[in-house]
Amino acid sequence: MEYYNYSLQKRMFKDFKKKSLFNMSLKFGLRYLAESSKRDIFPSKIAIENLHEFDETFPEKPASAENIIKKLNRFGSPATVTQIGGRYFGFVCGSAVPAGLAAKNLATFWDQNSAMYVLSPITSKLESIVENWIRDIFHLSDGYVTSFLSGSSMATFCGLAAARYRLLERMHWDIGTKGLNNAPPLRIVTGRQAHSTVLKAVSLLGFGTEHIEWVDVDEQGRIKADKIPFLDDKTILILQAGNVNSGSFDDFNSICTKAKEQGAWIHIDGAFGLWAAASERLNHLTNGIEIGDSLSVDGHKTLNTPYDCGLLICGDKDALKSALHMSGSYIVTSENRDGMFYTPEMSRRSRIIELWATMKSLGKEGIGQMVENMHERAVQFRDSLKGIEGFTVLNDVVFNQVIITCKSDELTAKTLKNIQDSRICWVGGSQWFGRKVIRISISSWSTTIEDVKKSVRSFADSLSKAEKEISK
Repeated sequence: MEYYNYSLQKRMFKDFKKKSLFNMSLKFGLRYLAESSKRDIFPSKIAIENLHEFDETFPEKPASAENIIKKLNRFGSPATVTQIGGRYFGFVCGSAVPAGLAAKNLATFWDQNSAMYVLSPITSKLESIVENWIRDIFHLSDGYVTSFLSGSSMATFCGLAAARYRLLERMHWDIGTKGLNNAPPLRIVTGRQAHSTVLKAVSLLGFGTEHIEWVDVDEQGRIKADKIPFLDDKTILILQAGNVNSGSFDDFNSICTKAKEQGAWIHIDGAFGLWAAASERLNHLTNGIEIGDSLSVDGHKTLNTPYDCGLLICGDKDALKSALHMSGSYIVTSENRDGMFYTPEMSRRSRIIELWATMKSLGKEGIGQMVENMHERAVQFRDSLKGIEGFTVLNDVVFNQVIITCKSDELTAKTLKNIQDSRICWVGGSQWFGRKVIRISISSWSTTIEDVKKSVRSFADSLSKAEKEISK
């Protein structure tokens, strides 16, 4: 005897076949895109207050799919941050290339699991193709493999996990079976301005942040090569392609060559900066990255793939797979790429689809042009702000980052708040050698000359307002 009530199942089958439901969602999304250049960058107070419309206890009964989409559009859309537009300059958040966004929309319907070839042949194929493209654009040898992850936080974690496996394996210690108890100690050497995601990975992997051997940096945040201690085959050296504040790049050629001779594993954190390799004008910044053992980079920053998309590029395939190994009697491996062996996750959405579409639509030339436009707009910001009394640019603008300050920390903080409150553009704050700064990150393909001009005017107005507030 069957007791199951099939009414819900029937209704959902009906919803699957409803073009009106999905057309409604698409219509709302297309309207959002069309209005992105005119929207406030940050939600209004009213939009944020209206989020209370989502407050409710867990519903007892199923709800209408149409009403759910309508509610999301009515109250959710106004409360979003318009990162997809041309005047969002916070946190190095990229926009989305049209082909990539459209591909992600299509892939949402496919709903693929990327663990094994047998689960998604298209995912396996595209991951293999893009892996070749990645080697090409970063000028890496055929031995490098790529993991497709949620972001460079996880990419750094995987790179350091591979490093830990290989260095300990050389000392005849299998971390997978023996664990960390009584394991030979390893060294972590990095610059004093290493990104917080590096510290997170160091902590999660059991190295302990207290044991990091910190190296002094210069006035641009670059690690001082002459201050790096003698390295050995028990050392992981972490370098940076794009300081999160200044955008500066370490001197990879000289540092990596010496570190390699001393037997160290070299990891390069290049979340947004690594894509400078695609530009003939800027690729000098990445000279020497091909010596590194592992490199982490985001797609959703400079490359402008939709969220979320990160890559770990590793020159030691066996170390990576051993560090992230997976087994089970039910697993079906193949002669094709089985993605689960390159990532910590087993079940994983097929983010490769929009990454492939983004890279395919741009090509090498397009990626190079996009990167150079970001640099040009950063230079425009620098030059424009230098012409306004009261602002000081603190960094050499070598890539897409600009950091500025005002005459005092108080004035800088008030100016930053006024810029954010204006909602014309959005920038974040940071600390730079003990001073409060305003941090500008140009990370969108859609940022125009006019976007920068409009934003600079808001900077000037915000500074003038802050000066008056302080003088009262």
